[in-house]
Amino acid sequence: MTKLGFLRLSYEKQDTLLKLLILSMAAVLSFSTRLFSVLRFESVIHEFDPYFNYRTTRFLTEEGFYKFHNWFDDRAWYPLGRIIGGTIYPGLMITSAALYHVLHFFHITIDIRNVCVFLAPLFSSFTAIVTYHFTKELKDAGAGLLAAAMIAVVPGYISRSVAGSYDNEGIAIFCMLLTYYMWIKAVKTGSIYWSSMCALAYFYMVSSWGGYVFLINLIPLHVLVLMLTGRFSHRIYVAYCTVYCLGTVLSMQISFVGFQPVQSSEHMAAFGVFGLCQIHAFVDYLRSKLNTQQFEVLFKSVISLVGIILLSAGGVLMLTGKISPWTGRFYSLLDPSYAKNNIPIIASVSEHQPTTWSSYYFDLQLLVFMFPVGLYYCFNNLSDATIFIIIGMILVMAFFLITYTFHSTWVTSEAYSSPSIVLSARGGDGSRIIFDDFREAYYWLRHNTPEVSEIRHAVDLHDRPAAFDSKHLCSSHIAFVCV
Repeated sequence: MTKLGFLRLSYEKQDTLLKLLILSMAAVLSFSTRLFSVLRFESVIHEFDPYFNYRTTRFLTEEGFYKFHNWFDDRAWYPLGRIIGGTIYPGLMITSAALYHVLHFFHITIDIRNVCVFLAPLFSSFTAIVTYHFTKELKDAGAGLLAAAMIAVVPGYISRSVAGSYDNEGIAIFCMLLTYYMWIKAVKTGSIYWSSMCALAYFYMVSSWGGYVFLINLIPLHVLVLMLTGRFSHRIYVAYCTVYCLGTVLSMQISFVGFQPVQSSEHMAAFGVFGLCQIHAFVDYLRSKLNTQQFEVLFKSVISLVGIILLSAGGVLMLTGKISPWTGRFYSLLDPSYAKNNIPIIASVSEHQPTTWSSYYFDLQLLVFMFPVGLYYCFNNLSDATIFIIIGMILVMAFFLITYTFHSTWVTSEAYSSPSIVLSARGGDGSRIIFDDFREAYYWLRHNTPEVSEIRHAVDLHDRPAAFDSKHLCSSHIAFVCV
């Protein structure tokens, strides 16, 4: 009995151990459910953009960051070439190279290709962990564990993070949720430390994916809503000013981004909210020093003057081209038919096509219905009378969760775990038939054509100069090659 006494844990320790166990299971599930493509085919890079990312990562690990940043790739956009350092988001490559060198430092020898193949599943595990902490800040630990388990197997996220899908979204989703988590911590504490950590997470996001512009518009929108609802405080002021100033300076260190954070219309909302924060703080200071009548007169005068100056300055800067207009990415968000009607070359890419309504249920399944429920609970407090109803809902939800698990596993296995360059089919007896003609054709080109041969194709799997790639740097060159 004495020995068994050491195995007895207090309620707090049992609770902590159970949370750690569930979170660990979610992380392991998130990693393992993305390995179907490796088990079924082999460790292979999917599609074409991931192969370009792999080639640049291999160059980075072999030659170092300085040569990588100044690398002029004469095999891309042949014969024009491409400056790699100034035309890509380097976060994905740097992450893989850093992980590769860390593993080799500990004498864990693994090929850089395998690092690239398994990077997205690894970061999906990190995403499950950061989702737990993010949801825990919003609600509680129970909601955090459920959110971590959900995001571990949601098909919509799996489609961009299966093994071999070596693309920017593989780490960008993690970076986005990490930035949101740090932002919530900064808002709740008003701490410069958490604000600085949020800025660093935002910098990682900027270095990884062009979708960072949605993030830098969502955070200012949050601050603006807090102002309009009378919830703006010193904590919000410290958090946002630190994140905006430090995050903007850091984001401008990415060559592909450059001065866009202070010149592009997509970033002007963040700058405008930053200015409103200063005005709000100044108004609060004046309110404490003046009586009500004096304050109202001065407030109306200052607001009118500042508004006229800002509108005039913004109009002049836009007319002179100092502030660039919105890009097609934002216009396509507001109007899905914009790219089709105005930029056909962007609309020709399948991933830029408007999403069908059925695909939302295919990629989200039960989460489509859980979203409004979660939104409802965000606006309501728990009461004794609602517990009875909640118990019945939990039983119904448990049934849906079981079917959701089977659905997610099936979608992962059949829809998102097949590389585009290796095809498969079922024979009459149910056996699997593998068609590897794509790689065999490029293997033939590699060994039966001179190295200087130009291949009129958009990808370079054949290790020969390619006419162009998926980066639409020069539309006229694409038109010339196609004609």
